[in-house]
Amino acid sequence: MATIDDVAKASGVSKGTVSSVFSKKRPISKEVTERVLAAAKELNYKPNYWARSLANKSTRIVGLDIQGEKFKFSQFHLSLLNGVLSVCYEQGYRLLVNTLSHTYQNQLEHMVTGPADGEILLNPESDDERIIERLSGDIPIVLIGRPSAEFENHVSYVDNDNVSMTEQITRYLLDLGHRNFLFLNAPADRTVAVDRASGFLAAIQKAGLPESSYKIIFKPDPDNSSLDFGYKTTLEELQANQAITAVISDTDTMALGVYKAAEALSISIPGQLSVFAFSDDSIFSPEFAPPLTGVRLHAERLGREAATMLIEQMSGSLKTVKRTIVPTDMVIRSSCAAPITILGGNQP
Repeated sequence: MATIDDVAKASGVSKGTVSSVFSKKRPISKEVTERVLAAAKELNYKPNYWARSLANKSTRIVGLDIQGEKFKFSQFHLSLLNGVLSVCYEQGYRLLVNTLSHTYQNQLEHMVTGPADGEILLNPESDDERIIERLSGDIPIVLIGRPSAEFENHVSYVDNDNVSMTEQITRYLLDLGHRNFLFLNAPADRTVAVDRASGFLAAIQKAGLPESSYKIIFKPDPDNSSLDFGYKTTLEELQANQAITAVISDTDTMALGVYKAAEALSISIPGQLSVFAFSDDSIFSPEFAPPLTGVRLHAERLGREAATMLIEQMSGSLKTVKRTIVPTDMVIRSSCAAPITILGGNQP
């Protein structure tokens, strides 16, 4: 196997010059660079990645930190990954995806220094230990999601406008005639859950509906199945309150649980129950009959914006806290309609 000494000898330059050609730590003339690269190609020489990283104090690795339930990539995550990867490819970075579960995220033995030059963190929480740890270690980070107030002026982030989006969704259901709601929200400690609850309540209060007209239930454990939570919770709530005519769910997976609960109770969608989810283009699409109404979050753009922002921050070209809001679009399908009156059952 060829060494850096072999390349230096074959190209007639010093070992330090060969190192600089590959590390780009100092400028080397075009003629010398081409001679070194030609010799390296002839000898099939490849620089040691970690040795070069130590010399540069840079790995050119972007970290993507995803915490949550026993992880399976949803369509949202796949699209987001595509966005991050496209920017990494364009800028010459590798991507390291960390899916350490919520249970282990904050245990000391797992909080080791990683190889990434900077990280993108998903699903920020109100008191997010990941943010505290990265900021104390001076590691560049960008969030996908809004940080809590204490970090608002310290961390750059990309997000949707979850407050106004949820208010718009709720108004849509109100305009259809719905007056009794079940809202299956994300875990309560996530800022996205706080924002969506805020938007929902704003629309409910503007409509003048009493507290008895709705129930917000936060997913209690981020490591448990969204499908099971959607199914069991909807089953219990529909059995306890037959006035419910609309369910808003955090994810398409959760919405699938809602569909299965309605089927178990012989409740028709959308005639007796309308279902709306904060997602679109679900991998479960064939299982939704009728097709699920949702919202397009533009996950790929969220990923691109976050990766671009992080690389700008790592390179030093972004020196201030930056916030980017990616717009959303409602995608109306067949799972929502005006409620019908069933004798002894749902009421509009």
